[in-house]
Amino acid sequence: MEGHSNKTWDELREGDEASVERKVAERDIVLFSHASGNLNPMHMPGVDVDGDGRSDTVAPSMWLGSLVSAVLGNLLPGAGTLLVSQNFEFGERARVGDTLRVSVRVVEKHDRPRAVLDTRVTLADGRVVAQGRAEVIAPTHRVVTNESDRPALLMDEHEHFERLIDIAASLPSLPTAVVWPDDPNSLRGTLLSMRRGLITPVLIGSRARLEAAAAECGEQLGDVLVIDAPDHDAAAMKAVQLVHSGEVRAIMKGNVHSDELLAHVVKKDGGLRAGRRISHVFVLDVPTLDHPLFVSDAAINIAPDLPTKADIVQSAIDLARACGVPQPRVAVLSAVETVNVSIPSSMDAAILAKMADRGQITGGLVDGPLAMDNAIDAAAARSKKIVSQVAGAAQVLIVPNLEAGNMLAKQLTFVSRAQPAGLVVGARVPVMLTSRADNDHARLASCAVAILYEHWRREGESAVTAPDETENRP
Repeated sequence: MEGHSNKTWDELREGDEASVERKVAERDIVLFSHASGNLNPMHMPGVDVDGDGRSDTVAPSMWLGSLVSAVLGNLLPGAGTLLVSQNFEFGERARVGDTLRVSVRVVEKHDRPRAVLDTRVTLADGRVVAQGRAEVIAPTHRVVTNESDRPALLMDEHEHFERLIDIAASLPSLPTAVVWPDDPNSLRGTLLSMRRGLITPVLIGSRARLEAAAAECGEQLGDVLVIDAPDHDAAAMKAVQLVHSGEVRAIMKGNVHSDELLAHVVKKDGGLRAGRRISHVFVLDVPTLDHPLFVSDAAINIAPDLPTKADIVQSAIDLARACGVPQPRVAVLSAVETVNVSIPSSMDAAILAKMADRGQITGGLVDGPLAMDNAIDAAAARSKKIVSQVAGAAQVLIVPNLEAGNMLAKQLTFVSRAQPAGLVVGARVPVMLTSRADNDHARLASCAVAILYEHWRREGESAVTAPDETENRP
C-alpha cells in the first residue's frame, strides 16, 4: 500500500523525466464523451463514417492531452502541480487498442515555483501522436498519494470475463450435460456457448419442449445431441450418470431449481462427491474492481461448520488459481475485524487464518476476521490500522453463512451492476449453477470458468497468464 511522492520545485532538475504506458480502450472514449459532452462521431466506438465497413474511430485529441496532464499531476512534478499553459501539435492518430507512451521532461526552471516541461505522446513504434510544451507551477511541499484514494467509478463494463472467455475458447471444448434447458434464456446461452467453442452440449429434457424453446428464440437444434427425459428429476439423474460413464466432463443447470439438480450431485451413493465438501463459488466481474471477485459459499451450505468452511476456503482458492490468480488473497468475513467470542464467525475466521498459516489450507493468503469494508477497501483497512497482505486487497471473500453470501452476491449483481458467473466445486466435475435470470454473457462466463477449473484440475496449472500483481495492489 505504499504511496507515491511528488517532486518539489527545489528538487526538480533539468533533464528529469517520467513516462507511463496506456492502452486506448473503448471505455476511455465513452468516459471522455460523457465528461466533455463531445459527440463528434469520429470519437464514438465502432463508428463507420465513410461506410467502408471499417471503424473510423480515433481517440479524441484532448483526451490525449489529459494523459499528459495525468503524468504531470501524478509523477513529475506530481501531486500539487498546477498547469499554467500547454500547447500541442498532433500528428498520427491513436485508435482503440493502440499502446501509447506518454512522457514529460523538465527543460527549464523559472522563478520559483515555475518550470517548463516538454510533453510527448507516441505510439509503440515511436511515431508521434502529440507533442508540445507545458509551463507549470510546481509543488513546493511534499505530498504522498495512493492510487486507492481515487474515488471508484461505476460503468457497465465487464472486461475481466472477456479475457477468461477468450482463453477458455482456445482450449478443447468441454462435453457438458445441460439439464432441462427448455426456456429461451438457458437454451440460447447453451447454444451460444457451443458456438464460441466452450462446450459440446448434451441436452437432457423433453425433446418437444426443447424444440419449442428453440423455435421461440429463432434457433435450431441441428446436430446437437438430445436425450429425452420425462421430468426434471430424471434429467438430473441422467446427467450424473453421463459423468460416471465418461460421456461428459461437466454439468450445466438449465430451467430447473438448483435443489433438483444438486440432490443428485451430492448423493452419497451414485452422486458426484469427491472427498471434499461440495460448495459453490460466485465469480463476479465488478465494475469498480480491477480483478474478478470470488464469493463463497452463497448457494449450497446453509450454516457451515468449521471443517466445512475449511473445504469452502480451499475450493475457492483452487478456483481462483484456475482463473489465473497465482496466490489468491482470501478474506474470511465477519461483522468485525477482531476476534469476539460472542460472534462465532469471527472465531471461525481466526482459526481458518491460522490453519492456512500451518499449511492445512494451501495456495492462498488467508486472513480473518475481516469486515467487508476493510477486506475490500484499502483506505478502510488503513483507518483501522490493520497490517495485512489481504486487508484492503481481497480477491476471495468467504462469507459466514449462505444467507450473508446470497445477499452479498445479489447486492453486487443488482445494485453494483456486477456480472455474475457461478460454479459448484468440490465435486467430481464442475457444475455450472447459473440462475434462470442470468443473461447470455453470464452463461458464457460460467462455461469459461468451468473449462479453466477443469483444465487446472487435470493439468495441474492454470491456462491463464497472471497479470502483474503490482498493477492490482492498492
